[in-house]
Amino acid sequence: METVDLLWRHRIPAAVRRGRPPKLTTDQVVTAAIKIADRAGLAFTLRDTADALRVPVMSLYSYIDSREQLLELMIDQCRTDMAYTEPAGDWRSRLSAVASDNLRLLSAHPWMAAVESERAILGPGTLAKYERELAAVEPLPLPDTAKDATLTLVLDFVRSCARSIDHALREREQQTPQQWWEHDGAQLARLGVADRYPLASRIGTATGETHGAANDAHAAYTFGLDVILQGIEATATH
Repeated sequence: METVDLLWRHRIPAAVRRGRPPKLTTDQVVTAAIKIADRAGLAFTLRDTADALRVPVMSLYSYIDSREQLLELMIDQCRTDMAYTEPAGDWRSRLSAVASDNLRLLSAHPWMAAVESERAILGPGTLAKYERELAAVEPLPLPDTAKDATLTLVLDFVRSCARSIDHALREREQQTPQQWWEHDGAQLARLGVADRYPLASRIGTATGETHGAANDAHAAYTFGLDVILQGIEATATH
């Protein structure tokens, strides 16, 4: 079946089937695949999905044409189900809420932040999300293409931060920043490099003492979003 038809499967009349009813639904396949990807990331396979559903892998082709098509259905479903903040306040408040909503979405489904494609997913979840988020930049005195670019800038920034936050969480499952610094930092101190790299030593020490880590992804998100919003305001009022 065409991808667009599957994306809009709840909005178009179902074809009348003859014979035995199907064992599964496309929704069940999509839901199972999302759960696997949330756990295993983009390394998931159709076989993983079939095993979770306890069906032969070839039977999945009755519901989807390929793993790539399934991935589009998964992304659109996650966007359909995502929680979002009701619009309120000025454009800055609304765009900040858009960023927070997307960070929560990507925290719940980290694999989504790793999907790269310049093609839009033309499903109801994605289009509704796009329409809703464009309302945050609509008040800006910018051309329509610049409004789209403004939203894209914020979403790309959030996606990058989400990857950093997820990576940090996985690192901390193995070793905390304190444990890392107690080991590697102690070795570095014995080399006496502070005099050779005074800026790195001073600023790195200040950062570590403030955030408890060499790099704090959450702090970078907060700082970066504020800088981006200031830049958007400057551009819009120039």
